[in-house]
Amino acid sequence: MSFAARLKTYYDLVKFEHTVFALPFAYAGMLLASMEQNGTGWPGLHVLFWVTVAMAAARTAAMGANRVIDRFIDARNPRTANREVASGKVTPAQAWTLVVVSLVVLVIAAAQLNPLCLALLPLAVVFLIGYPYTKRFTWLCHAWLGVTDGAAAAGGWIAVTGHFAPATWALWAVVIFWMIGLDTIYATMDYGFDVKNGIRSIPARFGIPRALNIAAVSHALTFILLLLVGWLSGASLWYYLAALVMGGILLYEHRLVNPNDLTKANVAFFDANMWLALTMLAGVVVDVTWRTLT
Repeated sequence: MSFAARLKTYYDLVKFEHTVFALPFAYAGMLLASMEQNGTGWPGLHVLFWVTVAMAAARTAAMGANRVIDRFIDARNPRTANREVASGKVTPAQAWTLVVVSLVVLVIAAAQLNPLCLALLPLAVVFLIGYPYTKRFTWLCHAWLGVTDGAAAAGGWIAVTGHFAPATWALWAVVIFWMIGLDTIYATMDYGFDVKNGIRSIPARFGIPRALNIAAVSHALTFILLLLVGWLSGASLWYYLAALVMGGILLYEHRLVNPNDLTKANVAFFDANMWLALTMLAGVVVDVTWRTLT
């Protein structure tokens, strides 16, 4: 296999495009914290660089671990059987090497930020690596994923300030409930396989109709929490306009799926949530720019 082909294989392994979910929220937390810290909304190139490195490393470690830990489950599922480790394109040893290297990079990045980021790192690693195991014993696996990805938003904040604030917790909660909703929708695609093989998920536990209702409630809470973040951080009208757009995207996402038609579940999972995350970042950028200039 050529170097380019090998690089593409690892790119596919870690689903690099899914970074668009958590990274915008990490940047949003970083910008809002900078606004609170120094009134400019700009964290500086040092923080921006190391937050980006930390996010890329954490994402790579999490996805690498997920794929190698779940390789036997993935191999039995027709939807996932062609994944890189399950299909043998990447060996377990190669995947674990990628995970270890990524964790080393993550430690270096955290050390470049501040003591709190470094102190919280062991707990973050537990959540990053632990997620694949949760689906083996609890349907609350989606919440575990939400806490894990939400830590990115909180991490962006504390990378700037070195401490938590009320808005930090609210932003973390936004991502937790957003992820519960979107991952529940995603899990509907594997409902039959999960029930047959004892994989725990909200759809497998409650059935698809109730699971979609749970996802809808979770996303309603997401919207309320988005407004709370704006209030706690002293956001301008521009932020609230972006929040309204995000609310519209969440409504659209739930119009795409229903218990009798899950053919657009993947579109609801990726496309709608990609635009939601990018809207969040755009809204925060405009908000902090406006407040800085005025």
